[in-house]
Amino acid sequence: MATSTYLSNPGVLVNSVSLTDQCTSATVTNTAEALESTAFGGTSRVFVAGLYSQEITLDLYMSYAASETYATLAALVGTTTTVKVSNTVAGLTTPSATEPCFTLTGAYLEALPVINANMGELSTISITFKGGVLTTAVS
Repeated sequence: MATSTYLSNPGVLVNSVSLTDQCTSATVTNTAEALESTAFGGTSRVFVAGLYSQEITLDLYMSYAASETYATLAALVGTTTTVKVSNTVAGLTTPSATEPCFTLTGAYLEALPVINANMGELSTISITFKGGVLTTAVS
């Protein structure tokens, strides 16, 4: 059985700003809505792809310093931007088959938790960019 192993240390760019040093998790999801196309006489349900929906979810340490998490994201709430994620930092600028770069153009940021504080813990937030067009670069 073939397997592929890589150390997960993603590179992340939001609105051309690197948040790699603040990111602890990145998930890129591409979904096709299931539209039922079963006709009379069918014995099983049949589906076809409908509209596509993309999401990029990032878990980030919250930092209020210039060019960090809050400064980068605050003005993006309610707007669209471009988000790039690769399984390595190098994949952001020179993607390859083993270091693809996923780019979500027109990604909408609906909400930004501005504070998430617990005693004795580093502040973290989870944000989701929705919609837009997802492209994958492998060269």
